[in-house]
Amino acid sequence: MIKNIFLNEKNKDLIGDICKKSFLEDDSIGGIENKVRAIITKVKKEGDKALLEYTERFDKVELKPEEIIVKPEELKAARREIDGDLFSIIKEAIARIKNYHSHQKENSWFTPNEQGIILGQVLNPIERVGLYVPGGTAAYPSTLMMSAIPAMIAGVKEIAVVSPPSLDGKVNPYVLATAVELGVSEIYKIGGAQAVAALAYGTETVKKVDKIVGPGNTYVTLAKKNVFGIVDIDMLAGPSEILIWADEKANPQYIACDLISQAEHDRDATSILITHSFDLAQRVQEEIKRQVKSVNRKDIIQSSLRNQGRLIVAENQEIIIEFINRFAPEHLELQIDEPWQKLGQIKNAGSIFIGAFSPEPLGDYWAGPNHILPTARGAKYFSPLSVSSFMKRSSIICYDQERLKQAGPKIARLARLEGLDAHARSIEARNKEE
Repeated sequence: MIKNIFLNEKNKDLIGDICKKSFLEDDSIGGIENKVRAIITKVKKEGDKALLEYTERFDKVELKPEEIIVKPEELKAARREIDGDLFSIIKEAIARIKNYHSHQKENSWFTPNEQGIILGQVLNPIERVGLYVPGGTAAYPSTLMMSAIPAMIAGVKEIAVVSPPSLDGKVNPYVLATAVELGVSEIYKIGGAQAVAALAYGTETVKKVDKIVGPGNTYVTLAKKNVFGIVDIDMLAGPSEILIWADEKANPQYIACDLISQAEHDRDATSILITHSFDLAQRVQEEIKRQVKSVNRKDIIQSSLRNQGRLIVAENQEIIIEFINRFAPEHLELQIDEPWQKLGQIKNAGSIFIGAFSPEPLGDYWAGPNHILPTARGAKYFSPLSVSSFMKRSSIICYDQERLKQAGPKIARLARLEGLDAHARSIEARNKEE
């Protein structure tokens, strides 16, 4: 069901094979990207008309222009539809996520380096953002929480949500009720590449945003890629990943549970165990076989584990650390002795779960850190979504006449080195003797 691999110093080149290219480099992506570009172009030209056509074609829902946006009465009705006890849990999760992200808030600063010079940085929130929340046959209120809360803490004034409708033409009531609890009321019943295009360019109904964040399928990700530059985006996230580093003392039942929980996302999700213990790898294999028999999404899980899953036994700890940093997992679990001592050696990971009782779903829903994370080696250069994702920074420079006069000749020489005489003259004009 799941492949077994042994890594040692002689076959370390296998690490490169396992740490495969980004999904964006797959040969099949080109054809999808051409379709995405066509969708974007049509929405850009035709606005709401194109949105309605694509919603009918892809979501099998026929809407009128005035039905694109969720009405206030729909928001009120959603709260009445949902389970009260479950909604209480959602509210507690919101409080925990708010508490964590409140610590991320940065402040503007000014530093008078020396007399006559003031340098600094001014922070301002992005004014308007669009949040993509997957929908249709599924419900993801957690994604709305994870994207809206840091935006609100940053001070974003306008938050627009897009989410594909279910077959009854409605957005999931738990998503709507969560939006009401968060104070978000601008919600559109659109999804896919067409929703991204609408947010990026605007339509008669959808107002253009400055940044788009949130996970989606390949069409959504490629749409974000193609509108980047017109708007900002958070990252280009692909199928979900988990990498578990465990030793011989780890519980194979826990590890199998966590590998399977990631595999149930979709057939392209990646679930990997790396250990130095052959015995543990064997026990995890047996535990996976046992547990898969009773799971709901059995076909998806089996396909994911068969094609993307790995049980890796490494010869030594150095190879394990190298593998982790090259793989740069979205989720990394450390089920080893003294994990805190190893933490400093891990340079690339989206979210790190320490100890046997910190499983990945804890981060998805409850603990507080953001679950919108880089995938496909993206943790080498992307960070989790955060309050800073919704902030802009402006540099502040203030010199007085005397300090500019002192620095002027050096600045002018640097400018002329680059062939920019007018730059030099701009400085020199201010340094002439009165």
